[in-house]
Amino acid sequence: MTTPFRIFIMAHPRLVEDVFTDDHLARLRALGDVVIHEGDALTDEDFERHVAPADIAMGIFDMPAERLARCRNLKAFVNSEGNFLPNIDYRHCFEHGIRVLSASHVFAEPVAEIGLAMAIDLGRGITEADRLMREGKEEYGFAANRTARPLMRARVGLIGFGDLARALLPLLKPFTSTIDVYDPWVPALLIEQAGCRPVALETALAESDFVFVLAGVTSDNAGFLDKRAFETMKQGACLLLLSRAAVVNFPDMLAAAASGRIRVATDVFPVEPVAADDPVRGTPNIILSPHQAGAMESTLNAMGASITADIELIARGLPPAVCKVAQPETAMRFRSMPVSKS
Repeated sequence: MTTPFRIFIMAHPRLVEDVFTDDHLARLRALGDVVIHEGDALTDEDFERHVAPADIAMGIFDMPAERLARCRNLKAFVNSEGNFLPNIDYRHCFEHGIRVLSASHVFAEPVAEIGLAMAIDLGRGITEADRLMREGKEEYGFAANRTARPLMRARVGLIGFGDLARALLPLLKPFTSTIDVYDPWVPALLIEQAGCRPVALETALAESDFVFVLAGVTSDNAGFLDKRAFETMKQGACLLLLSRAAVVNFPDMLAAAASGRIRVATDVFPVEPVAADDPVRGTPNIILSPHQAGAMESTLNAMGASITADIELIARGLPPAVCKVAQPETAMRFRSMPVSKS
Protein backbone atom coordinates (compact mmCIF):
# COMPACT_ATOMS: atom_id res chain seq x y z
CA MET A 1 0.00 0.00 0.00
CA THR A 2 1.42 3.40 -1.01
CA THR A 3 1.84 5.96 1.78
CA PRO A 4 -0.04 9.17 0.91
CA PHE A 5 1.95 12.35 0.30
CA ARG A 6 1.58 14.48 3.43
CA ILE A 7 1.73 18.27 3.65
CA PHE A 8 1.71 20.24 6.91
CA ILE A 9 0.93 23.99 6.69
CA MET A 10 1.41 26.44 9.55
CA ALA A 11 1.27 29.84 7.89
CA HIS A 12 2.01 31.98 10.97
CA PRO A 13 2.70 34.95 11.03
CA ARG A 14 0.17 34.95 8.18
CA LEU A 15 -3.21 33.25 7.96
CA VAL A 16 -3.58 30.36 5.55
CA GLU A 17 -6.24 32.24 3.58
CA ASP A 18 -3.85 35.20 3.25
CA VAL A 19 -1.31 33.03 1.42
CA PHE A 20 -3.17 30.21 -0.32
CA THR A 21 -6.20 30.70 -2.56
CA ASP A 22 -8.85 28.01 -2.82
CA ASP A 23 -7.22 26.91 -6.07
CA HIS A 24 -3.82 26.54 -4.41
CA LEU A 25 -5.28 24.44 -1.61
CA ALA A 26 -7.20 22.28 -4.10
CA ARG A 27 -3.96 21.59 -6.00
CA LEU A 28 -2.15 20.67 -2.78
CA ARG A 29 -4.98 18.37 -1.65
CA ALA A 30 -4.82 16.65 -5.02
CA LEU A 31 -1.32 15.52 -4.03
CA GLY A 32 -2.39 13.82 -0.79
CA ASP A 33 -3.21 14.71 2.81
CA VAL A 34 -3.02 18.38 3.80
CA VAL A 35 -3.08 19.41 7.47
CA ILE A 36 -3.63 23.12 8.17
CA HIS A 37 -2.58 24.35 11.61
CA GLU A 38 -3.72 27.87 12.53
CA GLY A 39 -2.21 29.98 15.30
CA ASP A 40 1.34 30.48 16.52
CA ALA A 41 1.67 27.54 18.93
CA LEU A 42 2.76 24.01 18.03
CA THR A 43 2.64 21.44 20.81
CA ASP A 44 4.82 18.32 20.95
CA GLU A 45 1.66 16.30 20.35
CA ASP A 46 0.87 18.34 17.23
CA PHE A 47 4.43 17.83 16.03
CA GLU A 48 4.39 14.06 16.50
CA ARG A 49 1.00 13.66 14.91
CA HIS A 50 1.31 15.98 11.91
CA VAL A 51 4.88 17.18 11.29
CA ALA A 52 6.94 14.05 12.01
CA PRO A 53 5.27 11.98 9.25
CA ALA A 54 5.03 14.85 6.73
CA ASP A 55 6.75 14.98 3.34
CA ILE A 56 6.49 18.78 3.28
CA ALA A 57 6.29 21.07 6.30
CA MET A 58 5.72 24.82 6.28
CA GLY A 59 6.21 27.25 9.15
CA ILE A 60 8.69 29.18 11.27
CA PHE A 61 8.42 26.95 14.33
CA ASP A 62 11.59 25.53 15.87
CA MET A 63 13.14 22.63 13.98
CA PRO A 64 16.35 21.61 15.80
CA ALA A 65 18.24 18.48 14.77
CA GLU A 66 16.40 16.41 17.38
CA ARG A 67 13.06 17.21 15.80
CA LEU A 68 14.32 16.87 12.25
CA ALA A 69 15.62 13.39 13.07
CA ARG A 70 12.05 12.37 13.86
CA CYS A 71 10.82 13.56 10.46
CA ARG A 72 11.34 10.30 8.59
CA ASN A 73 9.77 11.42 5.29
CA LEU A 74 10.60 15.12 5.17
CA LYS A 75 11.72 16.30 1.73
CA ALA A 76 11.40 20.06 2.17
CA PHE A 77 10.75 22.64 4.86
CA VAL A 78 9.13 25.85 3.61
CA ASN A 79 9.69 29.08 5.52
CA SER A 80 6.33 30.81 5.94
CA GLU A 81 7.79 34.24 6.77
CA GLY A 82 9.99 34.93 3.77
CA ASN A 83 13.58 35.11 4.97
CA PHE A 84 15.83 32.23 5.96
CA LEU A 85 15.52 32.29 9.75
CA PRO A 86 17.67 30.65 12.47
CA ASN A 87 14.75 28.42 13.48
CA ILE A 88 16.03 25.28 11.78
CA ASP A 89 19.20 23.19 11.89
CA TYR A 90 20.44 23.82 8.36
CA ARG A 91 23.42 21.52 8.75
CA HIS A 92 21.15 18.56 9.49
CA CYS A 93 18.99 19.46 6.47
CA PHE A 94 21.97 19.64 4.13
CA GLU A 95 23.36 16.34 5.41
CA HIS A 96 20.02 14.54 5.04
CA GLY A 97 18.81 15.95 1.72
CA ILE A 98 16.06 18.15 3.18
CA ARG A 99 15.61 21.32 1.16
CA VAL A 100 14.79 24.55 2.98
CA LEU A 101 12.74 26.91 0.81
CA SER A 102 11.77 30.57 0.98
CA ALA A 103 9.37 32.53 -1.22
CA SER A 104 10.97 35.86 -0.26
CA HIS A 105 11.42 36.77 -3.93
CA VAL A 106 7.73 37.72 -4.17
CA PHE A 107 8.29 40.75 -1.93
CA ALA A 108 10.93 42.31 -4.19
CA GLU A 109 8.69 44.19 -6.64
CA PRO A 110 6.27 45.77 -4.11
CA VAL A 111 9.13 46.81 -1.82
CA ALA A 112 11.04 48.25 -4.79
CA GLU A 113 7.97 50.21 -5.80
CA ILE A 114 7.53 51.83 -2.39
CA GLY A 115 11.30 52.39 -2.26
CA LEU A 116 11.14 54.47 -5.43
CA ALA A 117 8.21 56.46 -4.05
CA MET A 118 10.00 57.12 -0.77
CA ALA A 119 13.16 58.23 -2.58
CA ILE A 120 11.27 60.84 -4.61
CA ASP A 121 9.39 61.95 -1.50
CA LEU A 122 12.55 62.19 0.58
CA GLY A 123 14.49 64.08 -2.08
CA ARG A 124 11.72 66.50 -2.93
CA GLY A 125 10.27 66.92 0.57
CA ILE A 126 6.70 65.99 -0.31
CA THR A 127 5.72 64.60 3.10
CA GLU A 128 7.57 67.40 4.91
CA ALA A 129 5.78 70.04 2.81
CA ASP A 130 2.44 68.45 3.62
CA ARG A 131 3.21 68.54 7.36
CA LEU A 132 4.32 72.19 7.21
CA MET A 133 1.27 73.25 5.22
CA ARG A 134 -1.10 71.59 7.69
CA GLU A 135 0.68 73.54 10.44
CA GLY A 136 0.50 76.82 8.50
CA LYS A 137 4.30 76.99 8.21
CA GLU A 138 4.76 76.35 4.50
CA GLU A 139 7.02 78.21 2.10
CA TYR A 140 6.44 78.65 -1.62
CA GLY A 141 8.42 78.27 -4.81
CA PHE A 142 12.21 78.32 -4.57
CA ALA A 143 12.10 78.96 -0.83
CA ALA A 144 10.43 75.58 -0.38
CA ASN A 145 13.06 73.83 -2.52
CA ARG A 146 16.37 75.14 -1.17
CA THR A 147 17.40 71.65 0.02
CA ALA A 148 15.57 69.64 -2.66
CA ARG A 149 17.52 66.75 -4.16
CA PRO A 150 16.05 65.41 -7.44
CA LEU A 151 16.33 61.74 -8.29
CA MET A 152 16.63 62.59 -11.97
CA ARG A 153 20.29 62.23 -13.00
CA ALA A 154 21.29 61.56 -9.38
CA ARG A 155 24.05 59.18 -8.38
CA VAL A 156 22.53 56.15 -6.68
CA GLY A 157 24.17 53.55 -4.46
CA LEU A 158 22.73 50.12 -3.71
CA ILE A 159 23.88 48.27 -0.59
CA GLY A 160 23.04 44.68 -1.43
CA PHE A 161 22.29 43.17 -4.82
CA GLY A 162 19.72 40.45 -4.26
CA ASP A 163 16.14 40.12 -5.49
CA LEU A 164 15.10 43.51 -4.13
CA ALA A 165 17.93 45.40 -5.80
CA ARG A 166 17.27 43.70 -9.12
CA ALA A 167 13.58 44.60 -8.91
CA LEU A 168 14.47 48.20 -8.11
CA LEU A 169 16.88 48.63 -11.03
CA PRO A 170 14.29 48.93 -13.86
CA LEU A 171 12.40 51.50 -11.76
CA LEU A 172 15.53 53.61 -11.30
CA LYS A 173 16.82 53.40 -14.86
CA PRO A 174 14.42 56.08 -16.26
CA PHE A 175 15.82 58.51 -13.67
CA THR A 176 19.54 57.80 -13.74
CA SER A 177 22.18 55.66 -15.38
CA THR A 178 24.71 56.16 -12.60
CA ILE A 179 24.14 53.28 -10.18
CA ASP A 180 26.86 51.89 -7.92
CA VAL A 181 26.54 48.58 -6.09
CA TYR A 182 28.24 47.18 -3.01
CA ASP A 183 27.67 43.50 -2.28
CA PRO A 184 30.52 41.23 -1.15
CA TRP A 185 28.42 38.13 -1.88
CA VAL A 186 27.89 38.94 -5.57
CA PRO A 187 30.61 38.83 -8.27
CA ALA A 188 31.43 42.01 -10.15
CA LEU A 189 30.42 40.29 -13.40
CA LEU A 190 26.73 40.09 -12.42
CA ILE A 191 26.69 43.69 -11.26
CA GLU A 192 28.29 44.88 -14.49
CA GLN A 193 25.92 42.77 -16.61
CA ALA A 194 23.05 44.64 -14.93
CA GLY A 195 24.54 47.93 -16.12
CA CYS A 196 25.87 48.98 -12.71
CA ARG A 197 29.31 49.67 -11.28
CA PRO A 198 30.66 47.42 -8.50
CA VAL A 199 32.26 49.58 -5.81
CA ALA A 200 33.56 49.49 -2.25
CA LEU A 201 31.15 50.36 0.55
CA GLU A 202 32.93 53.65 1.23
CA THR A 203 32.56 54.69 -2.43
CA ALA A 204 28.83 53.88 -2.51
CA LEU A 205 28.29 55.94 0.64
CA ALA A 206 30.54 58.89 -0.22
CA GLU A 207 29.52 59.43 -3.84
CA SER A 208 25.78 58.69 -3.80
CA ASP A 209 22.94 61.19 -3.56
CA PHE A 210 20.57 58.34 -2.72
CA VAL A 211 21.65 55.19 -0.87
CA PHE A 212 19.27 52.23 -0.86
CA VAL A 213 19.96 49.71 1.94
CA LEU A 214 18.75 46.39 0.53
CA ALA A 215 21.02 43.85 2.25
CA GLY A 216 19.71 41.08 4.49
CA VAL A 217 21.15 40.87 7.99
CA THR A 218 23.83 38.23 8.56
CA SER A 219 26.37 37.28 11.20
CA ASP A 220 28.86 39.40 9.22
CA ASN A 221 27.02 42.70 8.77
CA ALA A 222 24.81 43.41 11.80
CA GLY A 223 25.02 47.13 12.55
CA PHE A 224 27.71 47.74 9.92
CA LEU A 225 26.11 51.01 8.82
CA ASP A 226 26.99 53.17 11.81
CA LYS A 227 28.04 56.70 12.75
CA ARG A 228 31.21 56.46 10.68
CA ALA A 229 29.27 55.29 7.63
CA PHE A 230 26.73 58.10 7.92
CA GLU A 231 29.51 60.68 8.30
CA THR A 232 30.93 59.37 5.02
CA MET A 233 27.75 60.27 3.15
CA LYS A 234 27.20 63.57 1.35
CA GLN A 235 25.61 66.37 3.32
CA GLY A 236 21.84 66.06 2.83
CA ALA A 237 22.05 62.69 1.04
CA CYS A 238 19.05 60.37 1.26
CA LEU A 239 19.18 56.95 2.94
CA LEU A 240 16.41 54.43 2.17
CA LEU A 241 16.28 51.48 4.60
CA LEU A 242 14.15 48.77 3.00
CA SER A 243 15.61 45.42 4.07
CA ARG A 244 16.20 44.81 7.79
CA ALA A 245 16.76 47.27 10.63
CA ALA A 246 19.59 45.21 12.13
CA VAL A 247 22.00 46.09 9.31
CA VAL A 248 22.20 49.65 10.66
CA ASN A 249 23.07 51.07 14.05
CA PHE A 250 19.63 52.57 14.56
CA PRO A 251 20.54 55.18 17.21
CA ASP A 252 23.42 56.36 15.01
CA MET A 253 21.08 56.63 12.04
CA LEU A 254 18.53 58.64 14.02
CA ALA A 255 21.27 60.95 15.29
CA ALA A 256 22.50 61.56 11.74
CA ALA A 257 18.97 62.39 10.62
CA ALA A 258 18.28 64.63 13.62
CA SER A 259 21.48 66.59 12.98
CA GLY A 260 20.46 67.23 9.37
CA ARG A 261 23.50 65.34 8.10
CA ILE A 262 21.31 62.95 6.09
CA ARG A 263 17.66 62.36 5.33
CA VAL A 264 16.21 58.94 6.06
CA ALA A 265 13.21 56.86 5.04
CA THR A 266 12.69 53.50 6.71
CA ASP A 267 10.15 50.72 6.40
CA VAL A 268 11.75 48.59 9.13
CA PHE A 269 12.54 49.01 12.82
CA PRO A 270 14.59 47.13 15.45
CA VAL A 271 11.46 46.23 17.44
CA GLU A 272 8.03 45.95 15.84
CA PRO A 273 5.41 47.16 16.58
CA VAL A 274 7.24 50.39 17.41
CA ALA A 275 6.59 51.62 20.95
CA ALA A 276 4.46 54.75 21.30
CA ASP A 277 7.33 56.58 23.01
CA ASP A 278 10.09 55.38 20.66
CA PRO A 279 12.37 58.32 19.76
CA VAL A 280 12.07 57.49 16.07
CA ARG A 281 8.57 58.98 16.09
CA GLY A 282 9.90 62.42 16.95
CA THR A 283 13.08 62.42 14.88
CA PRO A 284 13.16 65.08 12.13
CA ASN A 285 14.32 64.46 8.55
CA ILE A 286 12.85 60.96 8.49
CA ILE A 287 9.91 59.32 6.70
CA LEU A 288 8.38 56.42 8.62
CA SER A 289 6.58 53.43 7.07
CA PRO A 290 5.25 50.69 9.40
CA HIS A 291 6.81 47.69 7.62
CA GLN A 292 4.06 47.83 5.01
CA ALA A 293 6.11 47.85 1.83
CA GLY A 294 5.75 44.21 0.84
CA ALA A 295 2.71 42.58 2.42
CA MET A 296 -0.21 43.03 0.02
CA GLU A 297 -2.88 40.55 -1.02
CA SER A 298 -1.34 40.08 -4.46
CA THR A 299 2.10 39.52 -2.94
CA LEU A 300 0.94 36.93 -0.44
CA ASN A 301 -1.02 35.15 -3.17
CA ALA A 302 2.17 35.10 -5.25
CA MET A 303 3.88 33.47 -2.27
CA GLY A 304 1.17 30.79 -2.19
CA ALA A 305 1.49 30.23 -5.93
CA SER A 306 5.28 29.84 -5.67
CA ILE A 307 5.09 27.39 -2.78
CA THR A 308 2.32 25.38 -4.44
CA ALA A 309 4.25 25.07 -7.70
CA ASP A 310 7.39 23.83 -5.95
CA ILE A 311 5.51 21.34 -3.76
CA GLU A 312 3.96 19.90 -6.93
CA LEU A 313 7.45 19.46 -8.41
CA ILE A 314 8.79 17.82 -5.24
CA ALA A 315 5.82 15.45 -5.16
CA ARG A 316 6.80 14.34 -8.69
CA GLY A 317 10.36 13.69 -7.59
CA LEU A 318 11.71 16.89 -9.19
CA PRO A 319 13.70 19.74 -7.62
CA PRO A 320 11.98 23.02 -6.68
CA ALA A 321 12.28 25.69 -9.36
CA VAL A 322 10.42 28.78 -8.09
CA CYS A 323 11.31 29.41 -4.44
CA LYS A 324 14.77 30.25 -3.18
CA VAL A 325 16.68 27.27 -1.82
CA ALA A 326 18.96 27.66 1.21
CA GLN A 327 22.64 27.28 0.38
CA PRO A 328 25.17 25.65 2.74
CA GLU A 329 27.64 28.53 2.40
CA THR A 330 25.19 31.26 3.46
CA ALA A 331 22.03 29.93 5.14
CA MET A 332 23.53 29.59 8.61
CA ARG A 333 24.82 33.18 8.47
CA PHE A 334 21.43 34.88 8.11
CA ARG A 335 20.13 36.57 11.25
CA SER A 336 16.68 37.87 10.28
CA MET A 337 13.93 37.79 12.86
CA PRO A 338 10.30 36.94 12.02
CA VAL A 339 8.09 39.81 10.92
CA SER A 340 5.36 40.75 13.39
CA LYS A 341 1.85 40.71 11.94
CA SER A 342 0.63 43.12 14.64
